[in-house]
Amino acid sequence: MITKIFALPVLEKITPTLTRRKMDELDVLVVEHPQVKAAFTLQGAHLLSWKPQSEQEVLWLSDNTPFKDGIAIRGGIPVCWPWFGPAKQEGLPAHGFARNLPWTLKAHNEDANGVVLTFELQSSGASRKFWPHDFTLYARYKLGATCEIELEAHGEFETTSALHTYFNVGDIAAVKVSGLGDRFIDKVNDAKEDVLADGVQTFPDRTDRVYLNAEGCSIIHDAALNRAIEVTHSHNANVVAWNPGPALSVSMADMPDDGYKTFVCVESVNATVVQKATAEKPSRLAQNIRVIKR
Repeated sequence: MITKIFALPVLEKITPTLTRRKMDELDVLVVEHPQVKAAFTLQGAHLLSWKPQSEQEVLWLSDNTPFKDGIAIRGGIPVCWPWFGPAKQEGLPAHGFARNLPWTLKAHNEDANGVVLTFELQSSGASRKFWPHDFTLYARYKLGATCEIELEAHGEFETTSALHTYFNVGDIAAVKVSGLGDRFIDKVNDAKEDVLADGVQTFPDRTDRVYLNAEGCSIIHDAALNRAIEVTHSHNANVVAWNPGPALSVSMADMPDDGYKTFVCVESVNATVVQKATAEKPSRLAQNIRVIKR
């Protein structure tokens, strides 16, 4: 899917390294810079691909995901806001509406090291169908040798949120994640609380854990691709480690049956603690990603 995105015809050349293209129903922005390649959809301000120079693709994107108006994309970095997980009210979308609505490219610049893009989502008639509050939400991406992401929400409200990052791995059976913390809520085991005794999370089957006292930096150890990915979390209460395993993967229409084998989600999250935005102080959530070669 990522290869297909970079082969799309150019509809608009915004800068020497930034172009607008179209994938089915969705506008796609493609970055082709000497230091980094990347792609976004305007829907959701959704980062689909990030590939620093001389590195393999860092993010995972499902080959089966539709590029349709209002349909969430499976893979990349979905922005889950203003709630994480199932909605409290029946009929509302899981993980909020921000990932399903079109955003505006508000600012962009580039230099020798990479590019910076800022996207904006404002309250509208479309958002008020799901949530009554007035807001302005920014998503800033600084892309080069590292990937720096920050959400900034302005208004007066309480939210939960996540940067639901799908990382490309060689083989989930050979993946270990450290730096998650110890106590977690096990959503595969009736949301019971448990402890990670040895500090290393593996993925022998379906895994969905909300870590309660997460460390500031998680490291994905990928033996098959012979690399590690360092994920630094900021302004978060939790980190989530997720992989659907074989049975759930087969049941998901927007994922290949064996899709679970080549990704792991390590997410910067506010799930168990709400964030408050006020007129004086916006709420934030941030994640920085760096590839460590072995």
